[in-house]
Amino acid sequence: MGSALATIGLTIPAVLAISWVTGEKLELGLEMTDIVLLTLTLVVSVVTFISQRTNPLQGAVHLALFATYVIMIFDVSA
Repeated sequence: MGSALATIGLTIPAVLAISWVTGEKLELGLEMTDIVLLTLTLVVSVVTFISQRTNPLQGAVHLALFATYVIMIFDVSA
């Protein structure tokens, strides 16, 4: 589980950084709602990992993001 998390968690930022340094345009193949969800997840994760201690509210935010992700998977209107 740890290696999968590290691979996923580091691949996207690394590719984004490389594309920014080289000046190449990068297309992730995501729709705007998916990009917003990805960005929000990264920001919430950074806030959670920077803090010395976590609390139940941070856990609830992570669960809400996960529930949103699952709902979007099965959203047939998009």
